[in-house]
Amino acid sequence: MMYNIVKYSSYFLAVIFMRVRVTGRENVPKEGPVLICSNHISNFDPPLLATHIRRKVHFMAKSELFNKKILGFIMYFVGAFPVRRGVVDRKSLKQGIQFLNEGQVLCLFPEGTRSKSGEIGKGLTGAGFFALRSDATVVPVAISGRYGLFRRVNVVIGRPVPMQDLRTNKAKAEEATEVIMEEIRAVHQQAKTGTSRLQSG
Repeated sequence: MMYNIVKYSSYFLAVIFMRVRVTGRENVPKEGPVLICSNHISNFDPPLLATHIRRKVHFMAKSELFNKKILGFIMYFVGAFPVRRGVVDRKSLKQGIQFLNEGQVLCLFPEGTRSKSGEIGKGLTGAGFFALRSDATVVPVAISGRYGLFRRVNVVIGRPVPMQDLRTNKAKAEEATEVIMEEIRAVHQQAKTGTSRLQSG
């Protein structure tokens, strides 16, 4: 209930006050476990993605956000769960795997922090860990633009990343993460191009 309230409220605000263009929604499977891996440019990224992905999405979010009473309360109800940055948080890893084993959608921001420049940084091993330890379809996503009143934001949902060979060959999490990051960078180029076209159009 709370998830839908936040989702549709965010959608309404995005439609009224922002100019958001989303492409590739069909690349998110309608059922089964999905691991969405996106670049990260703003604290508005989670509600933006939750708004434009038709399935319920669970997010890993830095634990500091849950220390704020109202925000923490809302985040729990919208399916987010805390992860401690800078350490191996086994509890959050276990929670993420559980969501995927249940056939749900988990969204990560592999860079671990927001990019101030908008460029894609190095990915942390968590993305590779979840990709290799589950049968989830891994979907790369890129967000480009600047959040603000009537500003344009472009979201491109890419085609699933082929993971079978990496799983069969028991690749390391670092290797799988880099493969995922390369796909995000490729999709990001499409997102930047789309944003440029929108701005000049």
